[in-house]
Amino acid sequence: MITPEELEDMLDRAAKRGASAALREVGLHDDDARKDILEMRSLLEMWRDTRRGVWSTIVKMSTVAVITFIAASLWMQIGK
Repeated sequence: MITPEELEDMLDRAAKRGASAALREVGLHDDDARKDILEMRSLLEMWRDTRRGVWSTIVKMSTVAVITFIAASLWMQIGK
């Protein structure tokens, strides 16, 4: 009969082996893994910042276009 402690130890070893295998499959098994993860997080944050900047620019350009259209329409009406 397996004691609860032995079962827990077996499960811990199996989980560690599974985690090691998963990390090895994605290339995060070496000493540079921490640096790689930090670099990926940095790249992801830069991508998010860039995406926000692009949307902000699109909104600003659209606003300027609408205001320019309104101003041009008013100028044409006043010029008649």
